[in-house]
Amino acid sequence: MVYRSFFPRDFFSEFDRLQHAMQQAISRGPSIRGRSHGFPAINVGGTANSVDIYVFAPGVDPAALDVQYERGTLSISGERKLPDVDENANVHIDERFAGRFRRVVSLPDDVDPSKIEANYRNGVLHLKVARSEESQPRRIPVQ
Repeated sequence: MVYRSFFPRDFFSEFDRLQHAMQQAISRGPSIRGRSHGFPAINVGGTANSVDIYVFAPGVDPAALDVQYERGTLSISGERKLPDVDENANVHIDERFAGRFRRVVSLPDDVDPSKIEANYRNGVLHLKVARSEESQPRRIPVQ
């Protein structure tokens, strides 16, 4: 695969591309909440009964996904393979992520780790983590 610019003599567009790549590398450092702009994108929400995590990972083989729970954190890792491209083709823009990834989500203390369900459909991994019975809202009768 050969990477070529649309305008090979345009120094400023190459400089902008390099600056953008460096900014992305710096801003993607690890943090307590995982990567801020990483692949795959995730949504985390919850109800009174569960914590729901949606991992948007199109093009990932479900067998390549690894989900683990340890000490209040849920880690999702896997790999997305490069698509087959003719090695003699000129690539002008390549924005699709390929390679290994890992995302980590901190879970609240009231979840039940023995009740984690994972379903992958249409490129979306849905993780449902049930909350413990003790944390469920309940009505207290008044006498």
